[in-house]
Amino acid sequence: MMRFGGRRRRQVTVNAEISITNLVDVAFVLLIIFMITAPILQGGIEVKLPQAEARPIDTPKAIVVSIAEDGGLFIAKTRVSDEEFENVLKAQIGDDKDAIVAVSGDRNIDYGRVTTVLGYLNRMQVNIALTVEPNPRR
Repeated sequence: MMRFGGRRRRQVTVNAEISITNLVDVAFVLLIIFMITAPILQGGIEVKLPQAEARPIDTPKAIVVSIAEDGGLFIAKTRVSDEEFENVLKAQIGDDKDAIVAVSGDRNIDYGRVTTVLGYLNRMQVNIALTVEPNPRR
């Protein structure tokens, strides 16, 4: 047997251990990010909803129409006037025939204001869902 160069080869050992610490750190960071951003993704403005017994809305892609305590009308977080409401909402819905419009009315507004907005939506022939705060369990 002939040796060239006179050097011996070192045996390289392979470390097959996986460090889970980094994986756990990343998982916790993602969890915190999702916990912070989930309420933001719900859409609409902050309103004090009335309490009632109701089922949750099943679709995540509902368009949120909010009626603020001062009677202001919002589509998602954009304030719109009564005159431009239907045009802006039609642009948001597009060609989606199954679109659901979730109406969030502040509990302190006049019921007449809510019925006015429901009238606009009825004229547009869209699916309507009213949002409420669930009753506390007794």
